[in-house]
Amino acid sequence: MPGQFRYPISSLKEITKRVEGLEIPGVLLFGMPEKKDDFGSEAYHDKGIVQKAIRAVKENTDLLVITDICLCQYTSHGHCGVVCDGIVKNDDTLKLLSKIALSHAKAGADIVAPSDMMDGRVKAIRTELDNNSFEDILIMSYAAKFLSSFYGPFREAANSAPSFGDRRTYQMDPANILEALREVELDIKEGADIVMVKPALSYLDVIFRVKEKFGLPTAAYNVSGEYSIIKAASKMGWIDEKKVVKELLLGMKRAGADFIISYFALEYSSL
Repeated sequence: MPGQFRYPISSLKEITKRVEGLEIPGVLLFGMPEKKDDFGSEAYHDKGIVQKAIRAVKENTDLLVITDICLCQYTSHGHCGVVCDGIVKNDDTLKLLSKIALSHAKAGADIVAPSDMMDGRVKAIRTELDNNSFEDILIMSYAAKFLSSFYGPFREAANSAPSFGDRRTYQMDPANILEALREVELDIKEGADIVMVKPALSYLDVIFRVKEKFGLPTAAYNVSGEYSIIKAASKMGWIDEKKVVKELLLGMKRAGADFIISYFALEYSSL
């Protein structure tokens, strides 16, 4: 994706100082480990890539640090959970997600954001954090995360696509808004402080319904495919990129998003 990079720890001071200087309030960290295995053990290692990144950001800035909690980028098979005989095991995965969240909290994260879509993960993470005296760490749940084609550019860049099958058994059917509302409600009952809809552009109606029905702080994730489409059209000279980006993000805000996670953040804040 043009303008997007995987940053090593040594570059974090420079890039996060730029982020802070543009008055962007926070960053969402997603790590790429050197090694992968069946259980994603690098995800919850005290010296893992995200744990190191959290400490580096906190040492150099006052930015809010949010961390993605999942296994897909750490597992050799690319699925978001523990796999046994070709099946993603929900309850076994919850134990590992809780370990990841706790390790991120210990490193200094302000908000943990489970993106795996396993059933019961918000409750499991909340319990683990509370039991270890991290009651003040917030949970931003990827509560309505759809099985979407718009994730393609990110998965290629992060090498996190499943090596077999797909994620339809735990991500949501794009046609089913009622399921999305049920999932959001369950996450709120389990202790989510912020709920997210992902992707954003094709799901503005979901953002609106979630905000209208529950009133909880709501995030919209402007994903890689949405970013790449605009960049490609701009490169061809078919659109005015700056105007389109403003209109795009405004639509998400108008739909009810309190927070917008976007690859356009640096560009938009520089306009």
